[in-house]
Amino acid sequence: MTISFLPPSHGNDPRHRDRYDFIVCGAGPAGCALAGRLAENPGVRVLLIEAGGSDEMPEVLEPAQWPLNLGSDRDWAFVAEPNPHLNGRAIPLNMGKVLGGSSSINVMVWARGHRSDWDHFAREAGDDGWSYASVLEIYRRIEDWRGAPDARRRGIDGPVHVETPYHPQPVALAMIEAARALGIPTFDSPNGAMMEGRGGVALNDLIVKAGRRSSIFRSYIFPKLGQPNLTVLTRAQVSRLLFSGATVVGVEVIQDATARHLMADREVILSMGAINTPKVLMQSGIGPEDELAPHGIAMVEHLPGVGRNHQDHVSFGCLFEANGPVDVGSGGSEATLYWKTDPALDAPDVFHCQLEFPVPTPETAHRGVPEHGWMTFAGLSHPKSRGSVHLTGADAHDPCRIEANTLSHPDDLRDAAKTIQLARDLAHASPFSRLLKREAMPGSLTASEMETYIRDAAVTYWHQACTAKMGRDAMSVVNGNLQVYGIERLRIADASIMPDVPSGNTMAPCVVIGERAAEIIKRSHGL
Repeated sequence: MTISFLPPSHGNDPRHRDRYDFIVCGAGPAGCALAGRLAENPGVRVLLIEAGGSDEMPEVLEPAQWPLNLGSDRDWAFVAEPNPHLNGRAIPLNMGKVLGGSSSINVMVWARGHRSDWDHFAREAGDDGWSYASVLEIYRRIEDWRGAPDARRRGIDGPVHVETPYHPQPVALAMIEAARALGIPTFDSPNGAMMEGRGGVALNDLIVKAGRRSSIFRSYIFPKLGQPNLTVLTRAQVSRLLFSGATVVGVEVIQDATARHLMADREVILSMGAINTPKVLMQSGIGPEDELAPHGIAMVEHLPGVGRNHQDHVSFGCLFEANGPVDVGSGGSEATLYWKTDPALDAPDVFHCQLEFPVPTPETAHRGVPEHGWMTFAGLSHPKSRGSVHLTGADAHDPCRIEANTLSHPDDLRDAAKTIQLARDLAHASPFSRLLKREAMPGSLTASEMETYIRDAAVTYWHQACTAKMGRDAMSVVNGNLQVYGIERLRIADASIMPDVPSGNTMAPCVVIGERAAEIIKRSHGL
C-alpha cells in the first residue's frame, strides 16, 4: 500500500489556499495526538507538517527491525559535541524523522512516568491540570489496554493499543525473578501501581498490535487520512515562524528546495522535539539575545530559556554471555526496572532497560562482545547534568550545536556506579544461573577502571527533553497552557516543554502533552 499526502485545494477560492485554522509542526507523538484530536471537529481545518516521509516500510512496521532505522533517512541523526566528561566522545542523539516521529523508530516501550513527575509538572506550571490525578484520566482516555485489568488506572477504548509481550523470552522472565530474589517487588505492568511508589520490575508495555508497530501516527492520524479537514504535508521542513508584530500568523516551510508560506487563522503549535523546536524558535527571533545577535537574527522576544536545560536519560551497557543462542522477541526489549535506591527519594533514580542482544559502544567493543548474550542498559532516571542547544547559523539547513554535557555533574558519575552494580547483581542472581555463562563487561574493575568504563560506555536513551520548559521562572518558555511567553497564537507541545525529564521513556508523556494541548486549545477556542 502506498500513501500519498497532498494538500487540499480548498476549492478555487484563493482566500483559502494554504490557509488553515491550526498548523501543527511535527508529526511525532505529541503532534500526532494533538492534530488527531483537533481534527475530530469537522469544522476545523488542521495542517500537520512533517519533515520526514511515509512510515510504510518494514523497518518501521516490523518490531524487530527498529535498529535499521538508526542512521537512515528516517533519523535526524543528531550528534552531541565531543564531551570531556565522556573521554572526548561525541555520542549520537537519534530522533525520528518520519511520520510518527520517534514512535516510528524507537523500541516501542510505553512508560507513563512516576506519580511524582506529573505532580512536579503541576507545581512548575501552577496548574493542577498537569497533576498525576488529572493525567491519569488522560492516560485512561488514550489507552486501549490489553493486559491485566486495572479499571482505576487503565483505559480500554482509546486510540493507542498497549499490550505486554505476547511470548516473553527467558531473559526477560529471568530479570523479573532475579529482582524478586533481591527483594525488589514485581508487578503485572510498569504503569500503574508500580510507578506510584518506590518502583519495581515488570514486563514492558509495548505499542505492538498483531505483531506490528502501532505508532502514534498509526493510532491518531492514519484512521483520519480521508477527512477533508485534515492535511498531512510530508518532506516539508519548517524553517521559521511568520509574524504580524508579536503575533504568529503562519510558518515558512521548505519543500523540494522551495520556500512556501502556510497561514494559520487561529494558532501555530510547534511539536518538533527538543532540538528542532528551540532551533525554529531562535531562528525566528525568539530566544536568548546573545544567541541570536551573532547570527544577525532580529529579536522578536528575548526568552533566555530557549535551548537551555537540555536533559536526557543516560545509560551504561552491562553485557553478559549466555550459554547458547538468546531468543529475541517484541523488538528485543521486554522487561524494565525502576527503583528508588533510597526510599526517601521523590522518584526512582535507577532505570533499567533489558535488551535481548549485546550492544557495546565503539569504545568498549575491544573488551570482547559475546556471540550469544544479552545486556542491561543500566540507566539514571533523573540525571543532574544539564546541556544546551545552540545555533550555528540563521539558515534552516544550518545544524544545531548540541552541548549534551552528559556526566558533567559529579553525582551522575557516582550514581552510574550504583546502577551498574545493581545490573550486575541481578545477572548473577540464581534465576539467571541457567542462562549466564559469564559477565562480559564491565566485570570486576578497580574504581579507576570503572570510571573509565562508565565514561566509555555512556549512551543516550534517546529521551532528549526540557529545552523550552514550562514554568513561571525567568528561564521558562511556556506557561501552563503551553503558550510561549510574549508571543500570541503560538504554543509548544512536545518533550521540550517538560520542566525535568520524567522517570522513564518519554513517548507516552509526549502523547499526554499532545492530548493536554488539544483540550486546552479546544477550550480556548470554544471548540
